Amino acid sequence: MSVRIDLDGVAFTYPDGTEALAGVDLTILPGERVAIVGQNGSGKSTLVRHMNGLLRPTGGRVLLDGRDTAGRHVADLARTVGLVFQNPDRQLFAGTARAEVAFGPRNLGVRGADLDASIDGALAAVGLEEAGATNPYDLGFSRRKLLALASILAMRTPVVILDEPTTGQDAGGVARVQSIVADLAGAGRTVLAISHDLHFVAGTFERVVVMRAGRIVLDGSPAEVFAAPNWETLASTYLEPPLAARVGDRLGLGGTPTEADLVAALGARGS
Repeated sequence: MSVRIDLDGVAFTYPDGTEALAGVDLTILPGERVAIVGQNGSGKSTLVRHMNGLLRPTGGRVLLDGRDTAGRHVADLARTVGLVFQNPDRQLFAGTARAEVAFGPRNLGVRGADLDASIDGALAAVGLEEAGATNPYDLGFSRRKLLALASILAMRTPVVILDEPTTGQDAGGVARVQSIVADLAGAGRTVLAISHDLHFVAGTFERVVVMRAGRIVLDGSPAEVFAAPNWETLASTYLEPPLAARVGDRLGLGGTPTEADLVAALGARGS
């Protein structure tokens, strides 16, 4: 179930001459939870679209468990890497929510009771078990986002990529996404997310990769990446560390990227 991802000097230039990736080297180990952050245009979405073959490098190579993706069809790569788009309306097309979730696993050859179990489990995971007969476009934006996520969960891919998963979600929706990420990681599956929500990133992922102008400029744990010595680099990507990290630094508590970490550090200091 676990898959290693290696990007070896991956470069990509769009047909109009825009250089989106400039020789990226990155390894994602099996079962890791990795957030990819950076300003718009930094190359985040371009990067992850190389992992499932929607884009092909103009330089370098992408390896899944040591096997080059070059020459492999997107349909083949979809068995390994599932990508949830930022805009669900670019992903949803079926007449009912249940048919939407069924499409992916059915195309992977899943049938009968296994297919039903995949659909039911995915809809339940995102809280849409009662919406199976509903047209996706009768759902609000936040629920369409969750439906798009369910359509990938049902495929049970070893790698799941989420593009801005908390956009449009209230606190309950964010908590649900966090729970899904934890469940996927607990099952040994690799989870990557592109996100501008650094509060969500700090509390959900074990590793943060920061991109700027098609290059990786920081890579480490949330406590490492959001530590004060990196604030200038984060500012160059138009990012600010989470509030807890800034407060923790001012109080001399070291790297505290989440509120829970900050409370724990204050408790230890007061004891």
